[in-house]
Amino acid sequence: MSTQMIIRIEPGLKDKVGRFARAEGKTTSDVVRELLEEYISSRDISAYVDNLWERIGGRLSAQGVTAKQISGAIHEARRGKR
Repeated sequence: MSTQMIIRIEPGLKDKVGRFARAEGKTTSDVVRELLEEYISSRDISAYVDNLWERIGGRLSAQGVTAKQISGAIHEARRGKR
């Protein structure tokens, strides 16, 4: 379910956003939602880390590396640092 957010902006900015949104077949709300999502995603380190792990995992899987091998390598690396 969506919730409302009330913001204050200059009338000229509101008009411009509305014109650009309509030209793209969107509503002003669509544009604001996209901007907020982009703002959060560019600052959300956890999403970046999750994406990084997915890419690393995909590459390791493509090379035939198993989860057990990864776990063993981590254990060995930790043991060597003591």
